Amino acid sequence: MKLLKNVICAGLLLASTSIFAQEENGKTWTIKGENTFLINQSSFSNWSAGGVNSFAGNLILNYDFNYKKDKWSWDNKVLAAYGQTFQKETDWRKNDDRIVLNSLLGYQAKEHWLYTFYTNFNSQFANGYNYADGGKKKTSGAFAPAYLSFGPGMAYKKSDNFRVNISPAAARFVFVSDEDLRQGFGVDLDKSSRFEFGASLDAYYKVDIMENISFENILKLYSNYKDKPKNVDIDYTANIFMKVNKFVNVNAGVQLIYDDDTLIPTMNNGVAGNKKALQVRQILGAGVTYKF
Repeated sequence: MKLLKNVICAGLLLASTSIFAQEENGKTWTIKGENTFLINQSSFSNWSAGGVNSFAGNLILNYDFNYKKDKWSWDNKVLAAYGQTFQKETDWRKNDDRIVLNSLLGYQAKEHWLYTFYTNFNSQFANGYNYADGGKKKTSGAFAPAYLSFGPGMAYKKSDNFRVNISPAAARFVFVSDEDLRQGFGVDLDKSSRFEFGASLDAYYKVDIMENISFENILKLYSNYKDKPKNVDIDYTANIFMKVNKFVNVNAGVQLIYDDDTLIPTMNNGVAGNKKALQVRQILGAGVTYKF
């Protein structure tokens, strides 16, 4: 749990830094942050239908730093999430692990339209494993993989809750420092990274379904001109936020990822293999959220 403590400390430091920046630049900066701790728990005793005792805890730090002055704007998001689940039969296992840094620099061309330059970074904190057939095989590691993409483009921004950015000349690097993991992410064994050049689309839409319930959509698409441009990488996340009161929320979300270069480990009759497949992550929990 040392890793979780480090994440918490980093989040508190980031929050204090954010508040200071807001005070110094109150006229041009809009800074928002959420610290959320979600809990899921189930237990059974003499329960005829059966069941498995389990517990899950997830920490999510989500910050927005947005700058606006004259025709210039600069939107930044920092998201760090980590969670573990416990079952008596399997002990502790990771159920969430994300590092997301998004930045969009814009210059207004006309109403709602911007010339832009975007930067995205995605990775994770800790090792990931495949537990098929009772085994344990390492499938990813800290910053392995890590994705860095950037490029110029155009954006349509109706509001902070609806924006679309398109870049027809987007560079992307895939970093995998662990040699044993490189093949699973399309990186050559004798290299620690892969360079791609293509087109990207990033879209964000959030809407209030009813009072205290909002629905968030995040879509990222990428086509690599250098290799199979028709095989578009897809990353879609849908989140529902239900506010119980000022501090208590119920959150539900699903993330779907398809990357033609990512191989998912499999086990068939004791024989290890790999396949291309849709990756799905789901999370549901009630917890405490502190906003500023």
